[in-house]
Amino acid sequence: MKPLFGKVGIFGVGLLGGSVALGLKERFLAEEIHAYDQDPEALEKALFLGVADRVHPQLGPWVGELELGILAAPVGALVDLGRRLAPLAHPDSLWTDVGSVKARVVGDLEGILPHFLGSHPMAGSERAGVENAHAGLLHNAIWVLTPTPRTSPKAREGIKKLVEALGAYPLEIPPELHDRLVARISHLPYLLAVALNRLVAHSPHRDLLMFLAAGGFRDLTRVASGSPRMSRDMVVENREALKEAIYELRGVLGELEELLDQPEALLRAAEEAKRTRDSLPIVRRSLLPEMHDLVVQVPDRPGQIARIATALGEAGVNIKDIEVLTIREEAGAIRLGFASREAREKAREVLSRAGYRVS
Repeated sequence: MKPLFGKVGIFGVGLLGGSVALGLKERFLAEEIHAYDQDPEALEKALFLGVADRVHPQLGPWVGELELGILAAPVGALVDLGRRLAPLAHPDSLWTDVGSVKARVVGDLEGILPHFLGSHPMAGSERAGVENAHAGLLHNAIWVLTPTPRTSPKAREGIKKLVEALGAYPLEIPPELHDRLVARISHLPYLLAVALNRLVAHSPHRDLLMFLAAGGFRDLTRVASGSPRMSRDMVVENREALKEAIYELRGVLGELEELLDQPEALLRAAEEAKRTRDSLPIVRRSLLPEMHDLVVQVPDRPGQIARIATALGEAGVNIKDIEVLTIREEAGAIRLGFASREAREKAREVLSRAGYRVS
């Protein structure tokens, strides 16, 4: 069976670019994958890890042989990269990018790259680099497509096929709206993580705070462990939408400050927050049905996850999702996701009888 695409070019061999390339390889969607990056070490890793079939330290005539080009460079470099690629690209080729900011990229590149459609897979990790790339990063991910009236039908159809073939869910959103939404659910949380860590770093009690920091603080600030330079470029590129989100957040924090003197009202706000958080899809960034969570405390001993799964399986309860939350010397916790409230409550009963603490 012929692959969906012939030669595919990945421009920027990092976490996302590498994961797209591995997805193409794993699903036999490309005849040959070419990789371009200005970092020779990244290209060496791409070859060694089997991410690319051929690597290029420079742009050249080989770009004109590509059927599909994917721009995966840092978001601040995408426009310049696209402009350098435009005169080399075949007029019938397809192009997209995977940057987290869309309005400026789409506005600048849609008119110069042939059959260009901006896109943004809502997937990532605090671990950067091609060495951390894996095809599963894109599986079940929401992959935003940002067409405009200028988008060609070929681009719209071709990039949508790419996304679906990689196991992700295409979702069309205008570029400007995408940037406003992402500012609130991605870029603002990053700045919050930076702010919380700054509170610790500049405190006269820094060492004591570091010692006392629990799993909740670590989970909340995890995104600050990513590449500082890439994250800086990401938020700066989306600064106007992000400033709007920060303004809204200041208002919300002000409301919560006032509620500190109104315990019942604060409780209602906390309950609303819990309902919102609990209704998030369990399989990250996917358009799957709502799941129902249980958090199970487990001793740090071999075989505990298998014991839990066996007990639930024997009771006819199907686990839809599982995540290890924390592991300490004495105990840890796992989150289990179930398809229905009834399944969750039955699991709660089974595991409580087996001696586990469940919340």
